[in-house]
Amino acid sequence: MGTFLNNKSNKTSIKLSKVAVLVGSALSLPFASVVSAADTKESQSLNSVDEVITVIGRSENTPLNIAANVNVIDAAQIEMSGAVNLTEVLRGQSGIQISDSNSGAVFSLRGFSSDQAANNTLILIDGRRLNNMDIAAPSINAIPLNQIERVEIMSGSAGVLYGDQAVGGVINIITKAPDATGGSIQLSGGSFDTYEGRGDVSGAINDAWRYYAAASYNQGDNYREHNANETSSVLGRLEYQTSKNNFFVETSYYDNERELAGSLTKEEFENNPRQASKLYPDDKQHEMTTAVRMGYRTQLNSQWLLSADMNYSDTDVNSVSYGSAGKIKRSLFEFNPKAIAKYATDNGDVNIIFGADISKGDADYALSYINRDNTQTLASVYLQADVPLTSTLSYVVGGRYSDIKDELTDANKYPNGIELNNDATAFELGVNYRPSQANRFYIRADDNFRFAKVDEQAFTPYDVIGLKPQTGRSYEAGWDWTPKSHSLRLSAYRLDLEDEIFYDSNAKPPVEGSWPGANVNADSSRRYGASLDWDWQVTQSAQLGLEYNYIDAKYTEGANEGKYLAWVAQNTGSGYVSVDLTQDWQVFAEVVYTGSRYEGGDASNASPKIEAYWLSNLAVNYTHDNWLASIRVDNLLDEQYASAVYYGGYYSGTGRAVRLTASYRF
Repeated sequence: MGTFLNNKSNKTSIKLSKVAVLVGSALSLPFASVVSAADTKESQSLNSVDEVITVIGRSENTPLNIAANVNVIDAAQIEMSGAVNLTEVLRGQSGIQISDSNSGAVFSLRGFSSDQAANNTLILIDGRRLNNMDIAAPSINAIPLNQIERVEIMSGSAGVLYGDQAVGGVINIITKAPDATGGSIQLSGGSFDTYEGRGDVSGAINDAWRYYAAASYNQGDNYREHNANETSSVLGRLEYQTSKNNFFVETSYYDNERELAGSLTKEEFENNPRQASKLYPDDKQHEMTTAVRMGYRTQLNSQWLLSADMNYSDTDVNSVSYGSAGKIKRSLFEFNPKAIAKYATDNGDVNIIFGADISKGDADYALSYINRDNTQTLASVYLQADVPLTSTLSYVVGGRYSDIKDELTDANKYPNGIELNNDATAFELGVNYRPSQANRFYIRADDNFRFAKVDEQAFTPYDVIGLKPQTGRSYEAGWDWTPKSHSLRLSAYRLDLEDEIFYDSNAKPPVEGSWPGANVNADSSRRYGASLDWDWQVTQSAQLGLEYNYIDAKYTEGANEGKYLAWVAQNTGSGYVSVDLTQDWQVFAEVVYTGSRYEGGDASNASPKIEAYWLSNLAVNYTHDNWLASIRVDNLLDEQYASAVYYGGYYSGTGRAVRLTASYRF
């Protein structure tokens, strides 16, 4: 559901120099009335319940004062739901379509198929990219719920702010900061022999230095046979903060070992969805990721703040895939400097952000069917300004330029190596109108793009040397109404894409290709959509909400013109009710609907649609002093459904699952 605030294909290629001139001229008039920040702190009245977020502007802001569709799930909502992992939390958002091949969930915003979703939805943790260099989905399970402060979901393109892969939307996971002294311990157990333990602690070393540490361990057999997992993570953070300066260093380790159940035929799925595939009974995967992150920011004066983050991650994936042992090694270095300015005017604050995103990654594949290495270097610069025209009306304008280089060696297609170069630009313009505390209207247009992943570039048709960047533009308009006891949000959008990158099973394979098909730049496509999100505080102890999303996603050119995009449900919805029975007892119930859709890979819509399904979840929570206990039942009615279908291969959604959790805060 949306955040309840009262409780908490035309393409434009504009080089950055031209964008900078445009932004500069746009700012000239507002700067004529600049006054000191101290004199105008109260010049723009904000609703006292507006939440501070960071997903938009890559700096702090509030959802109702930016021209975008942003939803925030805070720690209280997560606790209210009784959810035990982030996938369960996000499943309750009907604007997010989830696919799971029983090895980890993939999240789609704005109508992308399961095999494209991980490349077109950008997932961040504290602003750091979780998306991998290759097509492997980011490991959401690496982030236990006890470490999460809130989740910010931006539906729609964010090509200027985030560049590559921010096509359908951005999910930014904000972890807890070491602001308080204390900690928590949590134990959990339930269906399919699942056991989990979590803990975290934070405190002060002195007035300036603080620390935070967290750890988790989970093991279980899971719903399907030969699908057991053993997962653990540790994180440590040291932070220095004064009134003007902030420095932190953080390191983490994630280890996930899982048996792979494989896909089933339709007949096998219908007869026994819990069985494992008989083709490759020994398949498994062991992922180990070490990450180090550090950052520094300084407040130069009342207007300017400078900051920079550096991130390094190293991942080893040992696997038995299709019956053969193999190894994938990935490493990624990122450097993200930026300058943020805030100038007070008679009409409100002018916010400017100027920054660069620089990364270099390497992926090395040593599998029985792939011998490949790719070093990918990406450099981007971006500029965005949010300018108030009056105390109630503002606009945002910005641009980005990105350049990418692949140094690729592939034993089959490029045995002597090849260098591939591409670039892309993005531009945005939005208007936000807030005539009163309770009403907000916005309209925006934003370009988007994504570059081919390191493994996509090597597996192209025999006569194609490198894929072009996928490009597109998103148009959106919306209205938010937030009186005292309600929150209503309406939005409508159109997303046009050209040269969409996806795997085409009918394409001519590379030389010596191991199987039919290849990665291609597809025909143009477009997506129309609309969403409604309503929350109502019925009484002081009862709250309910409804959400509905409609997507019409079709090809607009080529052999599949007029056909629906595969694995995109036209209709999704959800609803919840939360009731405080007493001061200590609370009940939460939700239903989630996913409409029918064509199976993954069926671009021609030749096969019948996969049936729609409803999932219902129930949680009962008990709180007393520092204790919290919860029992949650997922898929209460034991619905049998397919969580993913690729080219006729079925992956089973989890049946009824019960989890009992107890935690203590100190």
